[in-house]
Amino acid sequence: MTYSGEVKVGGPADVHELKDLMITKIAVGPMDNNAYLLRCRATDEQLLIDAADQAETLLGMIGDDGIASVVTTHRHGDHWQALAEVVAATGARTYAGREDAPGIPVPTDVLVDDGDVIRVGRVELTARHLVGHTPGSIALVYDDPHGHPHVFTGDCLFPGGVGNTRKDPKAFASLIHDVETKLFDVLPDETWVYPGHGNDTTLGAERPHLPEWHARGW
Repeated sequence: MTYSGEVKVGGPADVHELKDLMITKIAVGPMDNNAYLLRCRATDEQLLIDAADQAETLLGMIGDDGIASVVTTHRHGDHWQALAEVVAATGARTYAGREDAPGIPVPTDVLVDDGDVIRVGRVELTARHLVGHTPGSIALVYDDPHGHPHVFTGDCLFPGGVGNTRKDPKAFASLIHDVETKLFDVLPDETWVYPGHGNDTTLGAERPHLPEWHARGW
């Protein structure tokens, strides 16, 4: 089956099969959050991005192999409702951006800064600190050696714009600056974007609209 990235709460997961990495996307919770399970195909080690909600659903997706790590993209409550239960069931290490970790009510084992590398088996993910939606939001970039990059953006980048900055001009200026300089300026148009809610996109699909986002201020 061809991966579409279109998932609904209560519906099946969608699986993006890359040469070295399998990415399983599922929607959970009342705010239609996306959670992503990454599996290294060489070692079978797994990592979960955002234990957002519905722990039973997430643990069913994880399966008997468990997870080594869970990364929380930012401190907003809809992205960690299932974190305590998932960690208790799996013993996974927890990762979060340094500035957001105090706002997550599950202890963070590893504080993440811009440029840090998080590993799942033999696969490396590079963290990018994007300030504006929250002070410590992180995106994770997988630079696939066999193809184009893939980036998990949390609530910092969606189809149609950057994340909510609550009509704060300084927060918007910070977020769009970081998204442009750390994602758009350094990654190609083919880069696949996996957001914290809703459908996927690519940097190429969004790049022509950057001037519009600047003009509207959100």
